Amino acid sequence: MKSILIKDTTREEREEIVRKALWGSCGAECEFCSGCDNRGGGRIETLYQPYIDGKKEIAEINEEYTAPFVK
Repeated sequence: MKSILIKDTTREEREEIVRKALWGSCGAECEFCSGCDNRGGGRIETLYQPYIDGKKEIAEINEEYTAPFVK
């Protein structure tokens, strides 16, 4: 399995990683899906934009997103 770390990927690869891993994860690929917004996270592309931009790793984003729900 290839690394998904920012240092090992291009922007285009990160866009593809996010698209493949997260879009349609509920079984549908609805352009107007608000599934991620159900917990206040906003649209999926907005949530993972810092990863795509090379600013934060996926693990950091996931940790920040779930922190309020984990006790």
